[in-house]
Amino acid sequence: MTNKLKLIAFLCGTFFICKGYGQTDLISQPANNTSVLMPAADSSGKETLPATTNNNVTSNTSQVPSFFSRLFSKRRTIKAESSDSVASAPFAFGDFTWLNGNSRKTSPPAIDSKYFTGDVTFDLNYTHSFNKPIDNTVVGSTALARNNELQLAFMGIGGDFHVDHVRGRVMMQFGTRSTVVPRNDGSSYKGQYDLQTIYRYLSEAYAGYHWDTWHGINLDAGIFMSYVGLFSYNNTENWGYQPSFTSDNTPWFFNGLRLQTFPTDKLKLELWLINGWQTYAMFNRSPGAGFSMYYRPKETVDYVMNFYYGKDAQGAPQRYRIHSDNSYELRYYNNPHGKGITKAAFSLTGDFGFENGNGVTPFGKKGKTDHPAQNFISGMFYNRLWFGDKLAWTFGGGYMHNPGQYLVLAPTGYADTLFQAQTGPGSTFDAWDCSTTFDYMPNQNLTFRAEFVHREIVKMGAAPGGTPMTGYFAGPGGVSSPTGYTNTGGYTYTSSGASVAPPLSSWGGWAPDLKNQETRFILALLVRL
Repeated sequence: MTNKLKLIAFLCGTFFICKGYGQTDLISQPANNTSVLMPAADSSGKETLPATTNNNVTSNTSQVPSFFSRLFSKRRTIKAESSDSVASAPFAFGDFTWLNGNSRKTSPPAIDSKYFTGDVTFDLNYTHSFNKPIDNTVVGSTALARNNELQLAFMGIGGDFHVDHVRGRVMMQFGTRSTVVPRNDGSSYKGQYDLQTIYRYLSEAYAGYHWDTWHGINLDAGIFMSYVGLFSYNNTENWGYQPSFTSDNTPWFFNGLRLQTFPTDKLKLELWLINGWQTYAMFNRSPGAGFSMYYRPKETVDYVMNFYYGKDAQGAPQRYRIHSDNSYELRYYNNPHGKGITKAAFSLTGDFGFENGNGVTPFGKKGKTDHPAQNFISGMFYNRLWFGDKLAWTFGGGYMHNPGQYLVLAPTGYADTLFQAQTGPGSTFDAWDCSTTFDYMPNQNLTFRAEFVHREIVKMGAAPGGTPMTGYFAGPGGVSSPTGYTNTGGYTYTSSGASVAPPLSSWGGWAPDLKNQETRFILALLVRL
């Protein structure tokens, strides 16, 4: 009898609790939601704005719903119009599809719903190096990997989740970039669990919360795109395919926290607390930190400033890095209905940074060789002309000065063996590049691109006690083996199928064939849905 009374009391208590829960449902919600439009991030990390707002308020069919009616009843959506929600969205006052490193799409995504907005990209390329390396290997690029072959460089699949104020973005990546980019992260060799394998198929993965304060505030945690170097990780958004040294040798992603704030519809201020400079893990005991600023006072101008501080040197815990990245973009001509040139713009980027501590100084000490200079000074300029909506031509280039070689992309194959033996404090690296690019864009989802690129090393010196390299780019003999294959000689393989090279001395005198210059053309097919 006692058990029956307990059961009856339990059921009654449950009924009143559930009924009370149902009575509070949506009572506190206003009739109209006029909150600030929450921007969604594109693959470059910049904010993209939907063409229309979606301010929804939900209500139940019953005035005082119980738990069960809440669970089973159909819900209806009441759309509330807001006259100022689009105007209050960041950068919604103008057309910024002309920017280098920004999406040119104005049409709605192919996949879009109340809770999810899809993002799908295909990036395929064919490139030919006039050095004609026997192993088809590209050295010193994060955009390219193989010569004389059609390759899938990047297939990005994912999108943005948005439920009330909770947000998240996941972008899976497949293709050569899932190997080419992670291999430059030395922090993943600290400790266990092979972080390069864990993360290589994620280009973006973060979640966070949005506040309707100012023109929007977002707090996100996870892997997100870096802004340093102007160019977007997604080549559909760039004016060129092979980035200049300034962009290719600076971070593509960060792993950590970011706080985005939009005090006005013309300004974005962003703070970072991250593991390090394009690192999955942390080299030393302290995280990296930085900030980003985007200011667009009018539709024709864009100012970008990024700043970073961190300790990212393996074995040098007291050495800190400072880096400043600054860009200016100007659309100096616009005549949409004209004949011939209808639009013209340029971008100018300048970077300055240095490392200090544990035996290095920003510019060295006069008369002393035990504290060599370790800095990064670079710049790039691009000019783009549009001929209607479907044709565009870009030309430009840049220069990079990096004593200490701390931001130089390590070559692959046996060239990496030689590079690691000569790099470090006291080494030098000076290089320049130029390119010209032609784009045919039949619609907003498709780009056919042809590009001609020349890159050249002006000076590459070894650290004291190191053996200088004869060049940097792959020459006719390649960087893999005398035959160009990695399944001959003393190569072994890991459980995942990756090849492990034998000692260089086992090849009987063969060495990687390295050159100080490289000229190539690139054909690319770019699709963004």
